[in-house]
Amino acid sequence: MDSTTIRPPAETVLRHPGLNDIDELCINTIRTLTMDAVQKAKSGHPGMPMGMAPAAYILWTRHLRHNPRNPRWVNRDRFVLSAGHGCMLLYSLLHLTGYDLSLDDLMHFRQWGSKTPGHPEYGHTPGVEVTTGPLGQGISNAVGMAIAEKYLGAYFNRERMPVIDYRIYVFAGDGDMQEGVASEASSLAGHLGLNNLIVVYDDNLISIDGSTSLSFSEDVARRYEAYGWFVQTVGGDGNDMIAFEQALEAAKREENRPSMIKLRTHIAYGSPNKQDTKEAHGSPLGDEEVALTKQRLGWDPARTFFIPGQALEVFGKQSELGAQREAEWKKLFAQYAGSYPEKAREFQTAAERRLPEDWESIWSSSMVKFDPSTQVATREAQGKILGALMPKLPLVLGGSADLTPSNDTWFKGATDFSGSNRLGRYIRYGVREHGMGAIMNGIAVSDLLIPYGATFFAFSDYMRPTIRLAALSKYPTIFVFTHESIGLGEDGPTHQAVEHFASLRAMPGLIVIRPADANETAYAWKFALEYRQGPVMLTLTRQKLQVLDQSKYASAENLTRGAYVLISAPEPRVLLMATGSEVQLALRAYERLENEGVPARVISMPSWELFDAQPASYKEAVMPASVQARVGIEAGVSMGWEKYVGPRGEFIGMSTFGVSAPLNVVFEKFGFTVERVVNAARKVLS
Repeated sequence: MDSTTIRPPAETVLRHPGLNDIDELCINTIRTLTMDAVQKAKSGHPGMPMGMAPAAYILWTRHLRHNPRNPRWVNRDRFVLSAGHGCMLLYSLLHLTGYDLSLDDLMHFRQWGSKTPGHPEYGHTPGVEVTTGPLGQGISNAVGMAIAEKYLGAYFNRERMPVIDYRIYVFAGDGDMQEGVASEASSLAGHLGLNNLIVVYDDNLISIDGSTSLSFSEDVARRYEAYGWFVQTVGGDGNDMIAFEQALEAAKREENRPSMIKLRTHIAYGSPNKQDTKEAHGSPLGDEEVALTKQRLGWDPARTFFIPGQALEVFGKQSELGAQREAEWKKLFAQYAGSYPEKAREFQTAAERRLPEDWESIWSSSMVKFDPSTQVATREAQGKILGALMPKLPLVLGGSADLTPSNDTWFKGATDFSGSNRLGRYIRYGVREHGMGAIMNGIAVSDLLIPYGATFFAFSDYMRPTIRLAALSKYPTIFVFTHESIGLGEDGPTHQAVEHFASLRAMPGLIVIRPADANETAYAWKFALEYRQGPVMLTLTRQKLQVLDQSKYASAENLTRGAYVLISAPEPRVLLMATGSEVQLALRAYERLENEGVPARVISMPSWELFDAQPASYKEAVMPASVQARVGIEAGVSMGWEKYVGPRGEFIGMSTFGVSAPLNVVFEKFGFTVERVVNAARKVLS
């Protein structure tokens, strides 16, 4: 940084109506930091930050309520850079306004170990609210963030005590507007009237292939109006900051609708040869072009990563102002705590990502007793468990992608979240699986709320990117999938998941749980609610399963170990390992083998990830290395099972897609029978 005063040339064409020389200096500081970082890395996207620098400057210094000294202040405004490829815009703003992001971090953009990766990553860089790599995710996450603010405000706020009162601002580009997930989420946002959501659409008309006209000619403004949004268009070249700020103020005053400000900008604004070209989208400008652009900005081309003292002074005020805003909020919260001590304690506990202080009491008093003489589908068991638990957990929001009766995710007493009912705890996502996943991730980063949402397991294909981002970012999102195998029967192969267990277990950071019966389902839900280090996925059956007798078999509480011995002969010669509904098949085979004098052991394996995390001593106790005769059973593909069944083992599963037929016929035809399991056991023993 430097205290040297520099000014743009008096006759420069790069002026922004309504701004003074200091404003121009600040905007060009963002632009030059971007150019330098991308050029040094020889990788990145300089164009979008250069075009959006004026709007970013206005928003971050005049409207965004944030505290750089405490990026996790609960009542801060959220800023989401949905066009994550333009992340040097965000990194420059974070550094300049005083977040824990050094100039050295900017110099190491996209390098090993830096805080400035190629796309923003939640939990990695202070001030980054969500991970925005795949386009469309950020704007969709923001819808969830807006839902969270509305619910929390309705739940906690009291007259003249708005302890939750923030907005969500988004910068989105043409790519976001083209992605289907953004359409799904934006449609729901309009339906719900989320007026705390303000999206600035960077309409620069350029994509990697070239002009957006190659593939994109719709009227985005009219589309969003049809969604029920308040849409304003700022014309010209994107540099009229008087008009932009007026649009911002109007958006903040809007009482019933989310807002979009369509801002016509120019990618790589100021670059003599690369402005408005695809070359500025995904590659550095080049040393010569950077020098020419700096000259047009009144900058010394020889200086890199130069921050004028006057600019730093302007941006630096945000740190002091943010600390003052948080101090004022803390004063308000202290008054709130004095008047509503129980609510304040509940607020603080949730803000620390903890369940209620009396959680164990809530759990024990809500335990559903399942009769071992009955058969209950695990999705049905879930419905009973949620019915007992959820009325006592007001900071858990549920939902379904138009499959509520099939998923069993609604609970008695739950009302729908809507424009007229902000206290509704159940979200009707409609047939929008991908949007649902992204919205849930946005709710999860509120820190105070736990979201769950459901659809059929085969439809996880539609939301895989959101599941992956939850795993990568460690969002505490609960994904529920029912109808999870060929056991759903007549709906056929389009709905029968077979490769999904393997593909989702392959995802680092995702806990997949496939319960064997109603009791395991209960403990799966207990674990999912308690686990805040990342996402949890529950896969549940459509078909009824025998409730396992807890007096005869090991307790389902062992589910948290990932795998456990359900029943065993004293010195087993063969291990029967299974997940979900196939555990019951293993138990019937165990009885047959026992009658034949073959000592066996049945291992329920609801979660490979949890089992793999156990100490070696526990894993050896469950699966002794000395017992090499092993049979794995799962109504899915074999991938991954080799590490458990070993070289001498057999796997009974699927190698094709399913078929449409009654479930008993499907299981029999694909070989999920006691006879086949027993024969496999005999084979591995021989």
